[in-house]
Amino acid sequence: MWRFRGTDVAAARALVEAAFDAGITLFDTADIYGPDNNEDFGAAEALLGRVFAEAPALRDKMVLASKGGISMGVPYDSSPAYLASAIDASLTRLRCDNIDLYQIHRPDLLAHPQEVARALDDARTAGKITAIGVSNHTPQQTAALAEFLPVPIVSHQPEFSALTTAPLFDGLFDQAMARGMAILAWSPLGGGRLANPQDARATAVAELLDKKAAETGVDRAAAAYSWIMAHPARPIPIVGTQNAARIATIPDAYKPQWTRAEWYDVLQASMGEKLP
Repeated sequence: MWRFRGTDVAAARALVEAAFDAGITLFDTADIYGPDNNEDFGAAEALLGRVFAEAPALRDKMVLASKGGISMGVPYDSSPAYLASAIDASLTRLRCDNIDLYQIHRPDLLAHPQEVARALDDARTAGKITAIGVSNHTPQQTAALAEFLPVPIVSHQPEFSALTTAPLFDGLFDQAMARGMAILAWSPLGGGRLANPQDARATAVAELLDKKAAETGVDRAAAAYSWIMAHPARPIPIVGTQNAARIATIPDAYKPQWTRAEWYDVLQASMGEKLP
């Protein structure tokens, strides 16, 4: 919901309902979503809150995820006081009393993980959030936070695509599999670089995705999502389209099936070299 924007509540509700129609139940937003769209801080949450006000039943149908810890101009603040205020502000904008999955958006290097854990667990025990996740955290940062929490960290949200493959090698996917954490892969189309390749590396990856897409009658995006989903960590692509017709095609990601050789061909094209 990074690009979820505007003032047309009917149009916003139509996008939410289109996602449900496509079988999507996880909606991932954040308090910082707004300024990137030339809107106010919290605008995406506030728009979703207006949708809930109009159609309260939609809230209960979804897994609602949000994020906090980015403060305009700071840039990061995961101090207990700030996190407590950020969670309350998100709930106010969303017009609900609970967030299913609350994630620290980016690590605050000046916050001790014990302080962060205390703030998150206080919100959890108060019923304001149900589960705790992290976004853009290293495995080591995640492990440090987990040491001070009485409940597991349930999710990682890294950037991951056929063009951004670091989580395969930096231990993040390994940690997620070892701990049973969900992976929410943001920018699964490489920030648009797979849709519109601008260099030889992206072009080579796109050509392999197109080959797989042609076999099953889907588009390149579906092939890119399916490549992500083929990993045994079972990553969930966070799809950002704000077009109802495009939302309807998201389930096409289940159609392509990758052989090991095909999957590794894409990875090696992305790396620009053969694996040893």
